[in-house]
Amino acid sequence: MKVKPLKVIKYLIPILFLALLGIFLAKWSDVKKVDLVSNKSQEFEKAVVTEVITDNLQEDGSRVGNQKVKVKFLSGKRKGKVVEAVSTNGSLYGATCYKGLKVVTLTNQSGEVTVTSVYSLNREPFIYGFIGLFFLLLCIVGGKNGLKAVIGLVITFILVLLYLFPAIYRGMSPVNAAVITVILTTIITIFVLTGYTRKSLAAILGTISGVIISGIAAWLFGKISGISGYNVSNIDNLVSVANCTNIKIGDLLFAGILISSLGAVMDVGLSVASTITEIHDVNPELNTGELFKRGMNVGKDMMGTMANTLILAFAGGSLSELLLDYAYNLPYLQIVNSYTIGIELMRGVAGSIGIILTVPLVSLFASVLMKIKFKFIDSPVVSEDTV
Repeated sequence: MKVKPLKVIKYLIPILFLALLGIFLAKWSDVKKVDLVSNKSQEFEKAVVTEVITDNLQEDGSRVGNQKVKVKFLSGKRKGKVVEAVSTNGSLYGATCYKGLKVVTLTNQSGEVTVTSVYSLNREPFIYGFIGLFFLLLCIVGGKNGLKAVIGLVITFILVLLYLFPAIYRGMSPVNAAVITVILTTIITIFVLTGYTRKSLAAILGTISGVIISGIAAWLFGKISGISGYNVSNIDNLVSVANCTNIKIGDLLFAGILISSLGAVMDVGLSVASTITEIHDVNPELNTGELFKRGMNVGKDMMGTMANTLILAFAGGSLSELLLDYAYNLPYLQIVNSYTIGIELMRGVAGSIGIILTVPLVSLFASVLMKIKFKFIDSPVVSEDTV
């Protein structure tokens, strides 16, 4: 038995592609950032509380004022040194300190004066532990496919961090950068999960089309309703950053919709493509029209739940703001015409439109591709010739 040349090519192409992509991302992510704030006099370090000098616990169990503690640095140039620090009683900063608690400290230095305060609890091990638990469960339950899913997630994170953010910072249109990120993420993730198959090709084509449709729907709604990236809640900070950089903040909102809708659209696309593939494998005599119809039947069952998932995800993300509107009992016209409602509606509905239209698109692509012979995809692993 000898290995077919096409089989070698199948392995070489992704390896070469990932190698070139890695080299590109290493250079692309090397961005010289503008110093927006001067933090040269500030240092964040890991530390452990060795003593609580003054507590802020009251007789009724509440905490008022600050804690005065001693901390031992666990990192940085002061590693091993013990200093006094203040832990504020705040919701966003500080921590309820006790002996042995691991914290993150903020040290400010002005001339000969050095002041250390407790910035927060050190959540780093909990964050990585939670992510590790997720990956572990994914691998245990999903087996080989779960491991592939982990690889896909890691690659997606790398693309967002090393391509999307630098691209937007460099001045590229956020929408264009998001589209490129969506295309790369979809191709790599689906090929990692399912390999070179008709199913993969159909899912990739349908997913990319569905996400772009979501972006177009959001853009059209934004145009007719007068909503843009300048209407988000943190616009003041974004404008300040944009004035010092090349970031085009007007399209950030629509780029975010493209990225956020990718997961749900990809899920639907791959599920429909997998279903049509299985049906075709069981009954290869079915024609294109019959395969399309059966794919649509499966997709219709998924539309409602996936659209519901996407809308609830966006609603959950803005639950605090929506609850404030409810608590203040604002007038209907004020609520329905607020930017908050308009933006959340645009995100949820645009993503759902992408999901809905992905079903017929993937069904069409998959049903057609099942009847086309691809030498590259259909070639056997090895030839029948003996060495």
